[in-house]
Formats: sequence, structure tokens, C-alpha cells
Amino acid sequence: MLDTATAGLLRAVLEEVCASISRYETGVRAHVAAKLLEAAIRGETMPDRLKQIGLEALRDAPTMWR
Repeated sequence: MLDTATAGLLRAVLEEVCASISRYETGVRAHVAAKLLEAAIRGETMPDRLKQIGLEALRDAPTMWR
């Protein structure tokens, strides 16, 4: 389980990375969120690194979700 601060950081990074994505693109958002969560569970908590991971996930999201 993540602490409150890390959960808030992940939420903020997700919103920043997905700012140009419609709220209705739930598949893309879920893909990015999953990658961010995986990184946090591995111990990654640096905001810049999480943003990079999120952007990579956004770029690599399956095209059926875009």
C-alpha cells in the first residue's frame, strides 16, 4: 500500500501527463496510471522520473486507446 503523499504525487503526475487527453479516454489513462503505480511500487518516487515514465507510457499506449 502506498502512503498518502506518494498516492497524491502519482495522481498529480497522472493529471499532468494526461492533460491533453480527454477524460473519456479511460483506457489510456488507466494504462498510464498502471505504469506509474508499477514504478512507485518499485520505489520510484522522484517526480521528474515519474513524469518521464508516464510520458513513455502515454506514447506507448496501444493505438486502439487513442
